[in-house]
Amino acid sequence: MPETPTIFALSSGAPPAGVGVIRVSGPGARDALLALAGRVPEPRRASLASLRDGSGALLDTALVLWFPGPNTATGEDLAELHCHGGRAVIAAVENALTQLPGLRRAEPGEFTRRAFANGRIDLAEAEGLGDLLTAETELQRAAALANAGGALSRQVEGWRERLLGLSAEVEGVLDFSDEEDSAALPECFTWNISALAEELGEWLVRPRSDRLGEGFRVVLAGPPNAGKSTLFNALVESEAAITSPIAGTTRDVIERAVAIGGVPFTFVDTAGLRDEDVADAIEAIGIDRARTALGSADVVLWLGPEGEGPIGAWEIVAQADRPNFIAKHSARFTVSAVTGEGLGALKEALVGAAREALPKPGEAALNARQHARLSEAAEALEAARLLSDPLLVAEELRRARVAFDRLIGRATTEDMLDTLFGRFCIGK
Repeated sequence: MPETPTIFALSSGAPPAGVGVIRVSGPGARDALLALAGRVPEPRRASLASLRDGSGALLDTALVLWFPGPNTATGEDLAELHCHGGRAVIAAVENALTQLPGLRRAEPGEFTRRAFANGRIDLAEAEGLGDLLTAETELQRAAALANAGGALSRQVEGWRERLLGLSAEVEGVLDFSDEEDSAALPECFTWNISALAEELGEWLVRPRSDRLGEGFRVVLAGPPNAGKSTLFNALVESEAAITSPIAGTTRDVIERAVAIGGVPFTFVDTAGLRDEDVADAIEAIGIDRARTALGSADVVLWLGPEGEGPIGAWEIVAQADRPNFIAKHSARFTVSAVTGEGLGALKEALVGAAREALPKPGEAALNARQHARLSEAAEALEAARLLSDPLLVAEELRRARVAFDRLIGRATTEDMLDTLFGRFCIGK
């Protein structure tokens, strides 16, 4: 078998920067460090060294570190070069590394993929790390950190251990099926399966981590000239939508993603809704899209006549700064985007509603793939609970165990791994 190639990449931020960290991982990491620094420092201790290329020319003075495998981030020999972070310095050091035999530039996510392949992390932890790298809000960071730290993996391992215990009971019954007294499963067996299935069901109804990427979706709706676009601009704190006293100014759905109080939101401005025939074909299309947007909303802020909005919509009185504004008996908020009246209270209420609908801070949450695998396990357990034939029960428990293994990466496919690690940055 050919030797695993040694890879390298800049693992810190793009230059120019104060420091540029170049990571080298693989069987040739020690030789690479020896070739550039002239020596290998004590393991896990930073040492100052002069980096030189193959001709002996000085490249940089840097801190170098040596991490012998397998107890490293990637599970293999690892070296780090902490250089000055200028573009020319980084380029020179990387060029010197390309001249060494057996070294090549890393592909996106390749360091993390090696960590997974070498058992340093499992698939759920890798997905959490990927989410952590793309986190833009506090809620996203907290949820990703929980998964990257192994919270979900530990939970799945606990379920898997209980499942193995149940499988052992079934196998014991099958092994002694010739003995009449031992041919039936004990009554507590069904209780234990039900308890495990119920626990999985509680996880399946939790808010998914995908919601953190999409954000809590707030749609502003109402008739033309109700103040939707002005309120929309105030909520996203930018002039994202054109405002005008002319009816039908907004003709399409406008979306903006923002964070309020560390919570991700997607605010949606829509065309003014009206029932009468609209001669303008463009405006008619905008109205159709507005009605479609209502169906995907987590919350609809209704700025139209009281009681005419979608079921569950928040009744909002906008343009409260105007002397002729129309009050609502059941108004949840009365606001003015011009004076700021009521905006703080509205934002606070939206943050509260979003926190209820999104994963809790620091709580492990399932993504779409993990949710599908856990659903498979739950379905298999439910089927096993209703069966009496030990042989059929054993098969359903095996199906549940395979689903757990696929969830944390004990059984997976190369295509899926390519997709997962391909979204990581180079150097991670």
